Amino acid sequence: MIEDFKKEIAAGYNFKGDSIILGGAMLEGIPNKDLLVQLPLKTLNRHGLIAGATGTGKTKTLQGIAESLSQAGVPSLLMDLKGDLSGLAASGNAHPKITQRHESIGVEWMPESFPVELLTISNDAGVRLRATITEFGPVLFSRILELNDTQSGVVSLVFKYCDDNGLPLLDIKDFKKVMQFLTNEGKQAIEKEYGRISTASVATILRKIITIEEQGADVFFGERSFDVDDLTRINANGSGYINIIRLTDIQDKPNLFSTFVLSLLAEIYTLFPEEGDLEKPKLVIFIDEAHLLFKEASKALLSQIETIIKLIRSKGVGVIFCTQLPTDVPESILSQLGLKVQHALRAFTAKDRKNIKLTVENYPLTQFYDVDDLITNLGIGEALITGLNEKGIPTPLVHTMLCAPRSRMDVLNESEILELTNNSKLVKKYNDEIDRESAYEILNKKLSDVGSSHESERSEVDKKRSKQKEEKSLIEEVINSPGGRVVLREVTRSIMGILGIKGKRR
Repeated sequence: MIEDFKKEIAAGYNFKGDSIILGGAMLEGIPNKDLLVQLPLKTLNRHGLIAGATGTGKTKTLQGIAESLSQAGVPSLLMDLKGDLSGLAASGNAHPKITQRHESIGVEWMPESFPVELLTISNDAGVRLRATITEFGPVLFSRILELNDTQSGVVSLVFKYCDDNGLPLLDIKDFKKVMQFLTNEGKQAIEKEYGRISTASVATILRKIITIEEQGADVFFGERSFDVDDLTRINANGSGYINIIRLTDIQDKPNLFSTFVLSLLAEIYTLFPEEGDLEKPKLVIFIDEAHLLFKEASKALLSQIETIIKLIRSKGVGVIFCTQLPTDVPESILSQLGLKVQHALRAFTAKDRKNIKLTVENYPLTQFYDVDDLITNLGIGEALITGLNEKGIPTPLVHTMLCAPRSRMDVLNESEILELTNNSKLVKKYNDEIDRESAYEILNKKLSDVGSSHESERSEVDKKRSKQKEEKSLIEEVINSPGGRVVLREVTRSIMGILGIKGKRR
């Protein structure tokens, strides 16, 4: 049996092109030295999944793959929701367990640091990721606000009005200003051209905007917009940059997280050129805690994600989802994933056992393992792995002892993060906020000009009234004088005489 196993694994994981090493093949719980489990770089744009229960080593697997990609000159983008990936920028520390693990695999372990860029969509230290509201578009912006169809229609109308009238929507204050304008001074104009806007819908939208402002969206929306080409940088030594987006403060905001990820994927798909089948990917994106991406997602959103996942690989981009259960990922997307790294699952409840049964059905059949039993007994740093070979054919399912990360398996301290960001070229490029003329300033100027015009009109009216008042005062002065009263009496008598009215003689 052992010889058949060795032949199958050697044949299934023997690649001609460049590849990365994940670990060593195991049979009956024992690693077979020099029988390595590898991934061809050529098929990493076919996407993947890293799954397993909490504490089984998913994050370290992600870390190790990102390291190997960097060494191979492939940049990566990591969504760090738990805040434990910054250690990639520092060398790891030797340990007897690491030494023993690698000796049994037959792979040398050396501590190493990697080129890292810390990114942020909040006020955390790092390269500031920004996007304008116009770039997000009405559909994604409505999703962030969690609007219904009627309210989303109002948002689409606002975007249309701004496009037609040259009003750039760059940040939150621009959108709020336009909403306020269209329900007050500009109400008649928009109703004539675009239709009536419900006051109740506007009030709801403005309340929602205030909510996302409190969640930090006002920091994200604005300029300078991040250029996704900066995610594909290679350093002077030929190593790919590992870009880590620090997202620890949006774990409880799945809607904001999923919309942000979708917008980023959409922008990469739109702006990256068609590449076809490359010898290695242009960029690999790791989405940790991927269940948040699909949590409470509408059918329309799932359809958008599925479409982008299908098409983005032609741009030389791979996406790897990291989550606890494969069932966290919709079947329509799960079927698109070529690489599967399955860490241990725990069967504490009937629901757990049902999920395990569904998980096992996602993997190729094998004569060497009882997968139902093995999947609950995998040790930390072990996984069941299957990928795609260079021809796109699934590789044999193999129990693997994974290589340990070469970088630090802990986070950077504050002084190390400060040093990293101070030396970043991208921080200098993106962290100065730009506030050019946009809808807010244009409408304020327009309202100011209207106000000045009204002030001029009021000034002319006041002048006329003042003149009339002066004339009236002069007449009253004349009338109130002794001679004036005589004149007035005679004039009155003359008028009464003309009208045929005779005064009563005394």
